[in-house]
Amino acid sequence: MFPERIETERLHLERISHDSVDVFDLHEFYSDGDETAEMFEYWDSTPHETVKETYNYVDEAEQLWDDAEGAKYVIRPTEDEDGAGAIAGTTGLYPDWEKRSVNLGILLDKQFWGRGYAGERADALLSVAFDRLDLELVVAAHIDGNEKSRRAIKKYVERYDGQYEGLLRNWLPLPDTVDDVHRYTISREEYFEATDR
Repeated sequence: MFPERIETERLHLERISHDSVDVFDLHEFYSDGDETAEMFEYWDSTPHETVKETYNYVDEAEQLWDDAEGAKYVIRPTEDEDGAGAIAGTTGLYPDWEKRSVNLGILLDKQFWGRGYAGERADALLSVAFDRLDLELVVAAHIDGNEKSRRAIKKYVERYDGQYEGLLRNWLPLPDTVDDVHRYTISREEYFEATDR
């Protein structure tokens, strides 16, 4: 159902599974480091403390895939990019089949911020959502206060003539609080009009 691998101009997206991703490499990305606190500041989970935690994360990704409830990918820059082959981040798409919609998510290593990778991977996932999965709506959201995500999401949503839906108050439960979330959407019609199809 979901593509195992997605290629863009500057990125390789590869399915997260025990067969395709080294757990130790993935743990290094998700574990606590100098820049990890900033990476996870507006994320709905915390850095991984043990390799076992990362192993379990891969198990969960495989289960989501098998149940057709989501696809998680490792993001790697292509050979012409600075940091080629390294894990630059992870991304995913999570369908709500009854609503015929899909939610996007991304977590990027700080050293790869500001390169436009979020938008490039969004372009690829929009194609998966509309061309392959035949869904009707793509949803992107960010926690209130996350200006970097706001700018990245706004840029690609506007590129496809999508819209800002508004602020969802007390939407995302976290261990210590419930955060407000800003929601954006791109419809199937908007996407096809913007891509001249």
